[in-house]
Amino acid sequence: MTEVKVPNLAESITEGTISNWLVKEGDHVKQGDVLLELETDKVNMEVSAEQAGVVKKIIKQSGENVEVGEVIAHLDESASEDAPSPAPENQTVSAPTNEDTTSNQEKQDGSKKRNISPASPALRKLAREKGVHVDDIQSGRLTKQDVESSSKQEQRQETKPTPTPAKQDATNTSDPTKPEERKRMTRRQQTIAKNLVQAQHNAAMLTTFNEVDMSKVIDIRKRRKQSFFDKHEVNLGFMSFFSKAVVGALKAFPILNSEIDDQEIVYKKYYDIGIAVANDEGLVVPVVRNVDSLTFVEIERQIASLAQKARTNKLTLNDLKGGTFTITNGGVFGSLFSTPILNAPQVGILGMHTIQTRPVTVDGDKLEHHPMMYIALSYDHRIVDGREAVGFLAMIKKLLEEPELLLLEG
Repeated sequence: MTEVKVPNLAESITEGTISNWLVKEGDHVKQGDVLLELETDKVNMEVSAEQAGVVKKIIKQSGENVEVGEVIAHLDESASEDAPSPAPENQTVSAPTNEDTTSNQEKQDGSKKRNISPASPALRKLAREKGVHVDDIQSGRLTKQDVESSSKQEQRQETKPTPTPAKQDATNTSDPTKPEERKRMTRRQQTIAKNLVQAQHNAAMLTTFNEVDMSKVIDIRKRRKQSFFDKHEVNLGFMSFFSKAVVGALKAFPILNSEIDDQEIVYKKYYDIGIAVANDEGLVVPVVRNVDSLTFVEIERQIASLAQKARTNKLTLNDLKGGTFTITNGGVFGSLFSTPILNAPQVGILGMHTIQTRPVTVDGDKLEHHPMMYIALSYDHRIVDGREAVGFLAMIKKLLEEPELLLLEG
């Protein structure tokens, strides 16, 4: 009998939460088959079988917190050789149809139920993603096509979910005509909430604002966007301009690229920029490394790759590790003005917002309509002075309104 234990997660992570078992007791698994998904403070990860065998007992259930090294299941490796292996996903497995193999109860009922082939962990995972219950597929075979077909049928028959009744308190004062639903926060949501509160409690956080005329950046994108994509197969977005502008401003005001360690200020001589990305489970901040040495193409490719990994929960701990400064773009959701919260232990975060056409005064006497964006810098006033914060934003504004400067100072 082999113990299935929680593997080492990362240097700073000692526990996680079992989000979902992909196997059940009695299942036959091969070496390398995924047994369960484990949710940690930062990323989700899969735990695989280190050897073939039969799942004899699941000790920790979905939703339970577990620590590194804790036994969560038992695997009987001696049963794997004698037990039948699950059929490949595209192979049909039919049960015997002779009456000799039919149970007495089945004879009395006059039914001849066919045995359903056991589902592999991979097939169970596909079924879970499609919202299909494997055990509900009444067929003499169990293939990938069965799962796909059942998923489509369930989608056609989809009805409105029944609201969960409100939880009654001890005095029974809840109004049953006002239904509520309670849903446990994921481990990541709990961690984000805790970190944001700690950032506000542990730092003297202030925010300063400015606005940027985006006319020249928009003009460059209009003229170069298609040729850029045709040559590099990646879109030319605003984030590469802002990333380069941030690097230029950090070089001019290095205190914004530092952190506090006890009674010391640690100045970072490299530029690893975190890009905040929102997904269904909350905000994550993957990091683009060494932005000062990257081209616009390389920045856009890395951002696109990290955003895709974030949307599909494929980010690794290394993708999220470190970071010297963060950029967050609330403008993609329509935000016009906001005060971003520090991503501790960093001492600065830049907030981008939606672009709006507004009247501006040009050359002191002309009124023109230009595409304008408000930008915000939240900073830790313990070590960053207002002069430096305002100067940092002014440098961002200068570099974006004169984009050719990005080649010289970014």
